[in-house]
Amino acid sequence: MNALTQDSKTVTKKTNVRYLILSILFITTAINYIDRSALSVVAPVMTKDLHLDAVSIGIAFSAFNWAYAFMQIPGGWMLDRFGARIVYGIGLIIWSLFTFFQGWVDGLVMLFVLRFIVGIAEAPSFPGNSRLTAMWFPQHERGKAVSIYNSAQYFGVALFTPVMAWLLQTHGWQMVFYVAGVAGIVVGLFWFKFVQEPNKHPRANQAEIDYINAGGGLANTGDKPIKIRWAHAKLLLTNRQMIGIYIAQFCLNTMLWFFLTWFPTYLVQEKHMSMLKVGFMASLPYAGAFIGGLVGGYLSDFLLKRGKSLTTARKTPIIIGFLLSSIIVLANYTSSAALIMLIMSVAFFAKGMAGATWTLVGDMSPKEIIGLSGGIFNTSGNIAGIVVPIIVGYILSATHSFNAALFFIGGVLLVGALCYIFVVNKIERIELPPELKEEEQPLLKVQA
Repeated sequence: MNALTQDSKTVTKKTNVRYLILSILFITTAINYIDRSALSVVAPVMTKDLHLDAVSIGIAFSAFNWAYAFMQIPGGWMLDRFGARIVYGIGLIIWSLFTFFQGWVDGLVMLFVLRFIVGIAEAPSFPGNSRLTAMWFPQHERGKAVSIYNSAQYFGVALFTPVMAWLLQTHGWQMVFYVAGVAGIVVGLFWFKFVQEPNKHPRANQAEIDYINAGGGLANTGDKPIKIRWAHAKLLLTNRQMIGIYIAQFCLNTMLWFFLTWFPTYLVQEKHMSMLKVGFMASLPYAGAFIGGLVGGYLSDFLLKRGKSLTTARKTPIIIGFLLSSIIVLANYTSSAALIMLIMSVAFFAKGMAGATWTLVGDMSPKEIIGLSGGIFNTSGNIAGIVVPIIVGYILSATHSFNAALFFIGGVLLVGALCYIFVVNKIERIELPPELKEEEQPLLKVQA
């Protein structure tokens, strides 16, 4: 009888496959941002080799985001239609391959085209992260889960920017792209081996799936995909709550894309640092953002467990993060390298806190179209990746200084805070009306 009871307990004990999925999302997101930031690290040297001026490199920086922003909605649709495992995994292999090819560029046109293709392939990544965490994690664990994968973007850049600077110094800028590309391809192989949605994962038992569903997770979302139509996008684009988070995400990403594109050049040209010193210094704000991201997620879940409303728990770290990150403008008033790095690190720590915005995609989106909603959300955010590199390039060309650029970024961040204070109200899930819940017809299966 004791053995039978023990066997029963063993069978009903839930698995914890969701933590394996989160670990892989963390690694994949780190690779994602290493590939995005590689060009900014090599830019001070590459621009001289390829004879590119400030406006030209600004255009090259923006190439990724023209494609990335444009493909967010189609990428989200594909995630809802075909699942995150296939769409995200194929994208990972493709973007890593074309990062590798950037080591062969010989001019602006080739660089623009390769960065454009990387942008297309990376488009499903963050909507895919949001979809998978909403499916794998109950609501009371989701803030931490989102903060962990979201902080990986800063962890990867913080850890590997010094490595990329060393590769640049010792082996040339081409080697930076070769190493980043190969690393992504290797991670892609692990992705296909271990990642799957909850209801299809061979390692997840029913007890874990029941636990996820009981806590407001969406473990069974992939069972009956609906037919995605433009009416779904219209519903999201005309909802006040979603409009508020879309505008605010653009504001938040102005800081991110300054760091991912112009920050190393700012340190070299404005603060006259060597490339090796830049490699170390540029990693410090990302380390701050990594910590800030974790703090934001844990604070949100802590408030939720203490009985605060979902609205208070989610918006508190976001609003604090927006307001505090605007101190980036203070860097204009000092020439001390140490003080500048402190200001930048605190500002980026705050940006990491505000990164809890991604929890709202899982909390507020209709459960049937989380991929599409995440795609629109990320489109809004990454329009900043088109605008910011070009605006900063023109400011630098016209004034030969970054001062006005920092004022621009600080002002936009304050607008983002105002969106969460006055536009985004109660955090609750949007329900699809019955006429928009038409299920997708199953695909014909061809017998082998």
